[in-house]
Amino acid sequence: MEPILIAKGVTKRFGGLVAVNNLDFTIERGSIASVIGPNGAGKTTFFNCITGFYTPEEGKIIFDGREIQGLTPDRVTRMGIARTYQNIRLFSNMTALENIMVGRHPLMHHQWWDAILHTRRYKREEQEALEAARRLLNFVGLQGLGDQLARNLPYGAQRRLEIARALASEPKLLLLDEPTAGMNPQETSEMIRFIRHLRDELGLSILLIEHDMKVVMTISEKIAVMDFGKKIAEGKPEEIQRNPRVIEAYLGRGAASGIKSATATA
Repeated sequence: MEPILIAKGVTKRFGGLVAVNNLDFTIERGSIASVIGPNGAGKTTFFNCITGFYTPEEGKIIFDGREIQGLTPDRVTRMGIARTYQNIRLFSNMTALENIMVGRHPLMHHQWWDAILHTRRYKREEQEALEAARRLLNFVGLQGLGDQLARNLPYGAQRRLEIARALASEPKLLLLDEPTAGMNPQETSEMIRFIRHLRDELGLSILLIEHDMKVVMTISEKIAVMDFGKKIAEGKPEEIQRNPRVIEAYLGRGAASGIKSATATA
């Protein structure tokens, strides 16, 4: 499959700390990939470099054939990249429909005077945004909850609403930062099915950060493992599970040695 995003030698520093160190990673179009690693490995920093919140000091990020490193977040969004966050960042005092309509903003072209004067363009785009928000509300399984304030929705529904808001900008690549964090096993299983549905139904490419290894190994077609800012492994789920460097990063050097010994004995 052709790549939709290519990261080449991406490096991000904060003073003397190298948060992302010479990272190479490619995401194929229409695939589901994951970036995993211990806390502080640099995963979210990498996300922030992709989405324009940080500008890497070195390297290139090529999305859909165009370099995007250094672009502002709004320009990156308009090009077709959307994201969610580890900690839910909804507008708690706005309704579910209003939250999704906010996500539609990058696709709107009216100016501030259109809003003041309620011009024909403003009314048309607002109506289009409302209709799109209603479709997305149904698509993510929240039909009938459009008038509910975001803060009153159950936790799992808030997660889906945040994804719906990201989808409102009509992305090609969706970045999900810990989409199952805080969920019980049933909610987690439902989210796994939902993420697959997003890819299959909308044709999205999806990149996840996730700490739940069951989720990662179940849903990912390719996994990159980071530790102290560096990529230490990349491959299919079954390859990552057997990789001693990955085991060492998560469980310590002793556990990795034990796996090597067991493998050699076998």
